[in-house]
Order: sequence, then structure tokens, then C-alpha cells
Amino acid sequence: MRFETTIQRPVEAKGIGLHSGVPVSIRVLPAPVSTGLVFLRTDLDNFPISASWRHVARVSYATSLMRKGVLISTTEHLLSVFYSSGIDNAYIEINNLEVPILDGSGQPFVELIRQAGVRQYRRKRRYLRIRRPISVEDRGKRISILPDEAFRLTCEIRFDHPMVGKQALEMEVTPERYAAEIAPARTFGFSYELDQMRNMGLIRGASLENAVCFDRTGVMNPEGLRFADECCRHKALDLIGDLALIGKPLLGHVIAERAGHAMHAQLVARIMSDPSLYEIITFDQLATRVAHALMS
Repeated sequence: MRFETTIQRPVEAKGIGLHSGVPVSIRVLPAPVSTGLVFLRTDLDNFPISASWRHVARVSYATSLMRKGVLISTTEHLLSVFYSSGIDNAYIEINNLEVPILDGSGQPFVELIRQAGVRQYRRKRRYLRIRRPISVEDRGKRISILPDEAFRLTCEIRFDHPMVGKQALEMEVTPERYAAEIAPARTFGFSYELDQMRNMGLIRGASLENAVCFDRTGVMNPEGLRFADECCRHKALDLIGDLALIGKPLLGHVIAERAGHAMHAQLVARIMSDPSLYEIITFDQLATRVAHALMS
């Protein structure tokens, strides 16, 4: 995509927060060029919080943003869809502290963007291209990023459950592939962990209507799974949402091995703290470079 984008017309959705259980409405509005994605807490005089790695506050079971003590929680699904759909600029009005979970996947947000339509600006879109490998590791978990001329993802998970086990996917992320293969994958959990998580103040809004729940032997949702590897696809969805906090479309091959929100945030902070790791480049510059490489 050569130029920056926003949406054509306002759209809205409402539901409940996955962890807080509170009712919440969002309204997505067009935003001027180079605004980025900005949340506006309408219950707090439109207090703005930009979707930036600088505002990452909590990364346990969800990614939350905070500015001057004001919180926006569980941002990853919405940001994942905006990022993968190529939406650079938008205002997201929200009247409570947590983005609605809707059906637990990114699909309702994909539909929202389709309703809104996409508008291109004349300003050239600027990409963040990784120049050398970076890696974050911790206790058998790892996330790395390698130089690449596209945005590629390799995601691997492992859970001790007969319907999950070890799963992996690899793909170049395009709007079309994301909408078909990643967005429909729902958040998931295990019935035997529910009490512990609720005691931690989490998943108060969770139900079989907005999450996949596994018991010891199978899946509790009457309709079953949307994909055999739905869990891995959802982890990829979460990962993309956390990478969106870089604030620019990414060119690189991200390899996540059993990583989670905290490790995603570490990788983003590592990248952004060292300008020698990346370059900012337009689509035209990239295309010229690729053409020269093919000819040489």
C-alpha cells in the first residue's frame, strides 16, 4: 500500500469487556493524515491515548495502554485488525476502560472496517523495515524478528491438552489472508483455570459466546472450533495487535515460539529503543530496492 489511509465514515459497536465484564461502546471515526490510531475516553472528556508502545501499561493476559493514569484495556484484537487491514489513522471513541470482546475474535472488527470503507490520503505511507536480527528469550520461550521485504509471521504454541498440543503457522500477512485465516480465530481458555483467573480479577465477562473453552478432554462450545489450529491462529492475531503499537507497518519476519503479550512488548521496546535496528522507508523506495536486487 503506497499511501496512508483512514476510514470513510463513522462506525460503531457495543458489547462487554472480557476481563472487566462492564458494558462498553466504541465509535470509530476518520482521522487526519499522520494522526495514527488514537483512543478517546468519552466518559473522561475525550481524554486521548494514542496506540503507541510508549503507553504500554499492563501485559498480563491482555495488552493495556495508560496515559496519566487513564487506562484502555484489551486493545490487541482491535489494533490487530486495524493494522492488518491497512488502516493508519482513526479515532476510537470508547466510553469505558476496556475494548469490547464481541465474539472473541477479530472478525466483527473486520466487518466494521468493511462497513466504514477505506479512504486513501496523498501522503506516502512510511514503513519500519528491520535491518538486522533481534531476539528476546525467557525460560524456553522466544520471539525474534529477521530482515524481510514483507511482513511475515511464524507462530508456534504448545499446550498440554489433547485438542491443542503443538501448533504452528507461517504466512505473509496481507489484508485478504488475515481476514480469511486469522481474524475469525477466537480467544481461548481452559475450564480448570477459570476460578484462578477470576480470583485474579480477570475474565469476568467471559462466556462461550465470546471465547473458546476447553475442558480436560474436549471443547465446550456447542459449535466446536472454527479451525483445527484456532488457538495458534488467535495467538498470531494477538501478536499482530501488539506489534501494531510500533505505530508504523512493519517489514520483517517475526518468529514467535510460545511467546505472549509481555514478550511481544519487550520485542517492540527493544526495536524502538535502538534506531540502528531499523530504517523508515516508503513503498516506492522499497519497490525500487527490490527491483534493483532482482536485476543484479
